[in-house]
Amino acid sequence: MAVVIQLALLVVGFVFLVKGADWFVEGAGKVAEKFGIPQLVIGLTIVAMGTSLPEAAVSVSAALKGSADITIGNVVGSNIMNVLVILGLTSVIRPIAVQKSTVKYEIPFVALISVFLLALGYSDHVVGRADGVILWVLFIAYLLYLFKMAKSGEYVPEELPDEDKPIPVWKMVLLIIVGAVMIVLGSDMAVDAASELARIFGMSERLIGLTIVAFGTSLPELVTSVTAAVRGKADIAVGNIVGSNIFNILFVVGTSALITPVVYASNFLVDSIVCIVTMILLWLCVFRNRKLGRAGGTVMLLCYAGYFVYLMR
Repeated sequence: MAVVIQLALLVVGFVFLVKGADWFVEGAGKVAEKFGIPQLVIGLTIVAMGTSLPEAAVSVSAALKGSADITIGNVVGSNIMNVLVILGLTSVIRPIAVQKSTVKYEIPFVALISVFLLALGYSDHVVGRADGVILWVLFIAYLLYLFKMAKSGEYVPEELPDEDKPIPVWKMVLLIIVGAVMIVLGSDMAVDAASELARIFGMSERLIGLTIVAFGTSLPELVTSVTAAVRGKADIAVGNIVGSNIFNILFVVGTSALITPVVYASNFLVDSIVCIVTMILLWLCVFRNRKLGRAGGTVMLLCYAGYFVYLMR
């Protein structure tokens, strides 16, 4: 019975996280529009960070509660899942074209910051506040790069959907408040339930973070990418996923480390290496003709199956 209750709380927590992030992004985007902030800036900041809000909320909540393995496991697990499962599944449904800048700059950048995160964490087994500052400096530099690319027309950020009826200010504010409350409550419930499930089943928080929590917080990316593929609009999928992975490392880990030092357990070494190899695999699949086809997607899904077997051994 206790297992059923914790699973229910975990599902409710994920629902709160995903829906709360959706409402928060919508409200914040509309307020930004109201004050005349360009759609370009909104797309590069609020909307882009929206899909990483669940990871951020769960990771910060886990760090504050001393469940460091969930913090790092969530980010590393989400990044692995984003590429191997989400892009793998999306490209099997429909081959994906990849932007030149994504192949040339962004995929190698994710690989580099994944190596950097491994170096920061494994050197002294903690990602401290000084490390958080470094990650945030890199995050701001990445935002400036995106803004420059967007201004030159080489990168088109995702934007909020247009609505026929303007939303009143009170509703915008309500969406932000309710969304923020749902994110906080959802992350709290998800971390508590995941930790309790780990205790009940004798599983490590690392394993829970790398699998169940990573899957739950990757739901926005999964739904968006698969829906886009089914509708024949999957060309933005790789850019969005790669961008989400950059946000996860720089924004999520950086913010968590600024709030409280995040312990990096030595058994994350293999998972971090898998995360790096995953990005190299993605680059190898797309660098020649800038397209992620069904063969590449199948290889990625098989790789995740192998990694999952390793985790469960």
